[in-house]
Amino acid sequence: MYKAKAYSAASATSPLASTVISRREPTENDVQIEILFCGICHSDLHTVRNEWKDSAPTTYPCIPGHEIAGRVTRVGSAVTKFKPGDIAAVGCMVDSDGTCPECRAGQEQFCDNVTLTYNFPDKHLGGVTYGGYSDSVVVDERFVLRVPSGLDLAGTAPLLCAGITTYSPLRHWGVSKGKKAGIVGLGGLGHMGVKFAHALGAHVVVFTTSPGKKEDALRLGADEVVISRNADEMQKHKGSFDFILDSVSANHDIDAYINLLNRDGNITLVGAPPKPLEVGAFSLLLKRRSLSGSLIGGIAETQEMLDFCGENNVTCDVEVIPIQKVNEAYERLLKSDVKYRFSIDMASLKSE
Repeated sequence: MYKAKAYSAASATSPLASTVISRREPTENDVQIEILFCGICHSDLHTVRNEWKDSAPTTYPCIPGHEIAGRVTRVGSAVTKFKPGDIAAVGCMVDSDGTCPECRAGQEQFCDNVTLTYNFPDKHLGGVTYGGYSDSVVVDERFVLRVPSGLDLAGTAPLLCAGITTYSPLRHWGVSKGKKAGIVGLGGLGHMGVKFAHALGAHVVVFTTSPGKKEDALRLGADEVVISRNADEMQKHKGSFDFILDSVSANHDIDAYINLLNRDGNITLVGAPPKPLEVGAFSLLLKRRSLSGSLIGGIAETQEMLDFCGENNVTCDVEVIPIQKVNEAYERLLKSDVKYRFSIDMASLKSE
């Protein structure tokens, strides 16, 4: 084992604070990474504050962070894909059983034995896994990703969650040139949905409740912006969408968007409202529409996403902060006071 600097929460009500943790020495299949940037995901906040205690209770101390970009410093003897000096990334998963049907299909995120990057049982050291709010991490080569050259690393880090969460359903449902795609909500997830749908060649329509976001939506790649509270604007698009990506995590009228789909159109949820959404049966029955959900992507698809970003110069819009401002960032996140993700510059941890 070796010691690493990190920021952790000691309890659900404690602020994140500087600490020292133990990391495993790299085994023959491991890659050690110096973390340069780590994005802040809303799930970090939920976990730190134990807001998912009924389904995924938090074990303390908790070190969040699953949007990791950094530089390889050491590799195990059996590692073939990476060498010291390479720029690499780690997302929401750090292990899976590798043998189940989901893993064999390249869908490790659905493996019943998946190990998430933090707050999951750590088979190497015991306790739970520690995430990317740290100066380094050691991860099995199978779950380390290559970062294309030329991408801004601060904006690349959030791709490992916000990026793949939106890219995966857009690809799964065949969003491409000639398709009409809607993006509901323009936040951390929604802004990436707009960028990807535009880069894939679709006609992109953003739905927002905030008229002030229209200019930014167009800047990000939207062709049209609809104020969703305006019934006349919504009616103009009835039955015309091939696909809609719903990134809203607040309760909202999902039926209003289902009715905008054309025959065989799909709406996919990537936001997670706290209460069940009411769906009218006839909204789905008419025109054979479908409603689905999506959760990140497998390792191969995540690499595909990063390569696509490299080819199209796509990264997240981020506000870079030092680790010392992470608690302030959490409070701002609750107010949606960020365009559009926070990215922590881990060089700031050296002063701790």
